[in-house]
Amino acid sequence: MSSPSERYSAARDAADHPHTTAFAAGQRFELDPFQIEGCHALERGHSVLVAAPTGAGKTIVGEFAIHLAMQTPKDKAFYTTPMKALSNQKFRELVEVYGADQVGLLTGDTNINGNARIVVMTTEVLRNMIYADSTALRDLRYVVMDEVHYLADRFRGAVWEEVIIHLPQQVRLVSLSATVSNAEEFGDWLDTVRGDTEVIVSEIRPVPLEQHVLVRDDLLPLFDDRAGVATAQVNQELMRIRSFTGSRYDSNREAQGYRSDRHAGRQAQRPRGGHKPARAANVRRIERVDRPDVVRLLERANLLPAIFFIFSRVGCDAAVQQVRRSGIRLTTVEERAEIRAIVEERTRALQEEDLGVLGYWDWLDNLERGVAAHHAGLLPAFKEVVEELFRLKLVKAVFATETLALGINMPARTVVLEKMEKFNGEARVAITSGEYTQLTGRAGRRGIDVEGHAVVQWTEGMDPQAVAALASRRTYPLNSSFRPTYNMAVNLIDLFGKTRARQILESSFAQFQADRAVVGLARQVREAEESLAGYRKSMACEHGDFLEYAAIRRELSDLEKKNRQDSHGSRAEREKRVKRIQTLRTRMQRHGCHNCPDREAHARWAERYWKLKRQNDRIRRQIETRTGTVARVFDRVVEVLDTLDYVTGTGAETALTDAGRTMRRIYGERDLLVAESLRQGLWAGLDAPSLAAMACCLVYEPRRDEANSGERGLPRGAFRAAYEKTSTLWAQLDDLEKDHHLPGSEPLAAGLAGAMHSWARGALLDRVLIDADMAAGDFVRWAKQTIDLLDQLSIVAEDGALARTARAALDGVRRGIVAYSSM
Repeated sequence: MSSPSERYSAARDAADHPHTTAFAAGQRFELDPFQIEGCHALERGHSVLVAAPTGAGKTIVGEFAIHLAMQTPKDKAFYTTPMKALSNQKFRELVEVYGADQVGLLTGDTNINGNARIVVMTTEVLRNMIYADSTALRDLRYVVMDEVHYLADRFRGAVWEEVIIHLPQQVRLVSLSATVSNAEEFGDWLDTVRGDTEVIVSEIRPVPLEQHVLVRDDLLPLFDDRAGVATAQVNQELMRIRSFTGSRYDSNREAQGYRSDRHAGRQAQRPRGGHKPARAANVRRIERVDRPDVVRLLERANLLPAIFFIFSRVGCDAAVQQVRRSGIRLTTVEERAEIRAIVEERTRALQEEDLGVLGYWDWLDNLERGVAAHHAGLLPAFKEVVEELFRLKLVKAVFATETLALGINMPARTVVLEKMEKFNGEARVAITSGEYTQLTGRAGRRGIDVEGHAVVQWTEGMDPQAVAALASRRTYPLNSSFRPTYNMAVNLIDLFGKTRARQILESSFAQFQADRAVVGLARQVREAEESLAGYRKSMACEHGDFLEYAAIRRELSDLEKKNRQDSHGSRAEREKRVKRIQTLRTRMQRHGCHNCPDREAHARWAERYWKLKRQNDRIRRQIETRTGTVARVFDRVVEVLDTLDYVTGTGAETALTDAGRTMRRIYGERDLLVAESLRQGLWAGLDAPSLAAMACCLVYEPRRDEANSGERGLPRGAFRAAYEKTSTLWAQLDDLEKDHHLPGSEPLAAGLAGAMHSWARGALLDRVLIDADMAAGDFVRWAKQTIDLLDQLSIVAEDGALARTARAALDGVRRGIVAYSSM
């Protein structure tokens, strides 16, 4: 029973924050303190940044903003996410609360009820609406930016900063972030550009996380429970196992006649007697428990449903097949019937002839067993079904890549990490503490589990101390990836003029962080200046200016040293140097300080002075390079646009040309190349499949290991000529960017052009996937990006024929599995 003071405090809160009280009363769970704090801040009219662990329930604060908007007759609320899958999921959740007539969805390829008072969208859609000054922004009161830490994303992060900077000031911003180590710094920036922003940080998980290491068939605690959580002391049994496998086991093998070969990963060698060894079974279990055995172990321990994170698509698919071959079945007869009914309902729009190509029947059989894979290569329709079945507790074991950890609501009782390293495209690297936190954050379902469980599988060479450090550290800094683009530049100039645009860019988080660094460097400069003044005082000499005398000595010493080392220089250079040495020696001997009895003591202070001055000058140069860095890049971008006649005039008189106004509506990595290709008419005369193939070349990014296929498989006819002209134009623009000290871009990638051409012509899916040499999910992803560009071309192409061709190409690409949407 609560005390009188607690009841009084609760009554006062209810009176001061009636909307929060009413909202909290309608929730399934009692709100946590950080959630209440966030809601109170919004009710007071402030913006908020909420940084909390995965699964802590920070989206409640975003949902409260929507609740506030709906308390008035006209206010609107937008909910932005970084991914279409997240937008789809949030759309469904909000429709359940507010009804289909009040909620809309805008994700580029999906447009549902876009004029509703609550609209869920990807962040890029909101950015485009702001630049277009869309009427949908009227009466906008709240914008929720879910997963706002995406602004660190190298390719898409700038969009988040653009939205934050350009939203009308009256709009309250709700920024929801994973736990980051510099939340206060990010909050300070939000307060600077948005005003009245409260920072709310919580590191408390609503469901405690138990950490385990799977050794043989034992789940051992990672931390020693007796030592207490605060000490985070590693379980000594794990340390003994490491010691045993690293030393005594090798010794035992030597005693049995085996030769240890650490460089070969301790692979078993032939014994000296010539007989082929059999590796000890208990050692195999220490290194790796078979996946089916792990699933059975978790089932026996009542630790399902579980997500197994495997950092490879091939590994995920292989894991599902291993479990299937083992005969495991985790579902009841009733659950299997329910699974089949849901799958048939969700996939009935897919064409019958495509199901076999997509491996539908094996996939369905795996689902009915309660197991599934989840990765980017999976067809979006299949991924959505896996997510739904997992949330319904019908699928019990999912083998997934780390993309599953990025925001999708799929909490599990247990998360299993098979390895503590992953391939980053170039090399195998250890996962970071931030990644470990993000992955294990899926463990523990609020209202269902008393605790979540993170299981790390023992591997040879594992260091329990290193795993414990990852599990206990919370270092995930949020760093800006903002950089001005051509599209951004023309939009800003058109809306605000060049001078104001420059000032706006200087308010970016990127510049804020750079300036914060400059503040630290400037402090070093000030401290050094104080020290230099002290050195000057210590070397003060009544016989003259010792600093001047020390400068002569220093130059003389440097020249004499160079003269000794330079035996290959020209005679004229040596003679000139000798003459200078003689002059300096004479000046030094005639200087008043030369005869000072304390000359060498003063000289030691002078040496310290010059050494510190060199360091200080270097720091000053660093400051000069950091100050105004974003604005300087903007200036270079505008110079390129001016060279190509996208802008005209200088300074405050800078304005867009007709070409510049066209570029306002071209978004993407290749905005300049697309605009120039349109202006030069390089794609005139292409038919719809060829234009689809060309658009694909502009958006497609091949894998690092993908061989350059040259012209093999390229569509014939007009496409090849257009492709060569576009590639030549790319090279010219790349040279121009390099001349203006801009990074340039990658060459066009034609690896998917032939397959996209065939698809747009109506080819069957199996033929196209063979030509594309990729998974169905990957092909759909690139097809949708191709659609995005074709959609832009259909709007901005001044040539009516090209616009019509773009629309025909859109229809050709948007069919079958590409057109499928669960919305």
